[in-house]
Amino acid sequence: MKRTARAAVTAAVAACFSLGAIGTATAAGTVGDPSAADRAAARRAAMAPATAQTLSRFFARDGAVTMAAAAPRVEGETVPVYTLAPEFVSGKPGAAVARTEFLATRAVSSDGQQASLWTARQGGKWQVVNIATGDDEFRYTQLGTRKLPGGTVFREPQIDAWYVAKGTRVLPLDADAIRAVGSRGTTLAAYGARVRAAYADKLPGSAYAKKGSAGGYAPPAATPHDDPAITAAAATAGAGALAVLALIGTAIRRRRA
Repeated sequence: MKRTARAAVTAAVAACFSLGAIGTATAAGTVGDPSAADRAAARRAAMAPATAQTLSRFFARDGAVTMAAAAPRVEGETVPVYTLAPEFVSGKPGAAVARTEFLATRAVSSDGQQASLWTARQGGKWQVVNIATGDDEFRYTQLGTRKLPGGTVFREPQIDAWYVAKGTRVLPLDADAIRAVGSRGTTLAAYGARVRAAYADKLPGSAYAKKGSAGGYAPPAATPHDDPAITAAAATAGAGALAVLALIGTAIRRRRA
């Protein structure tokens, strides 16, 4: 079952692609892979005392457990989360299919609730920029590793679809991806053609972009919420960023649909 972010606390999840035509894709890959030092710094941010306090509030938000009893802990490895790369969508020759969007660390409460701590570099240091319920980032990473060892697990955020790509193959990891490319997957070139066709009208300068549809491209207006502990905004690095996660005043809560 897929999760959706509550619209009230999602300031913007927008696609921003560079203009261009899809070329011939030759091999899957990633750009912006985090270093060991980056992963260590992101994990330290996820384990900081202030993060633990915020997690306690997060896990106690619906009364399932008290803040005092939540006792959040960090488990497993901190993993990079990849997103469909704008350069790939624009058809840049040799472009990798995905780029790093953020690093994720699993958090677990005393009553078994799970959450994903998203960390990104902000102001020269790694910070927690969002907390999301569930374990999608880790579950799909593990599934993709089993399904196509050595492949790149990535997300197409516009339809919340997860894939794994290696060489010239793209395989689906969830129902949304199956609807997009079929249960047996597709070639990298065919996938490139599909995303180009799907998002050509959402490029910078298009009518869609100018009117700010579906979350829009303009800076979001601030909205007050009940938990001021997380106020940072996470943005994918580089021009033509694929997804902008502006988190104002609270953590995104994703729930099973």
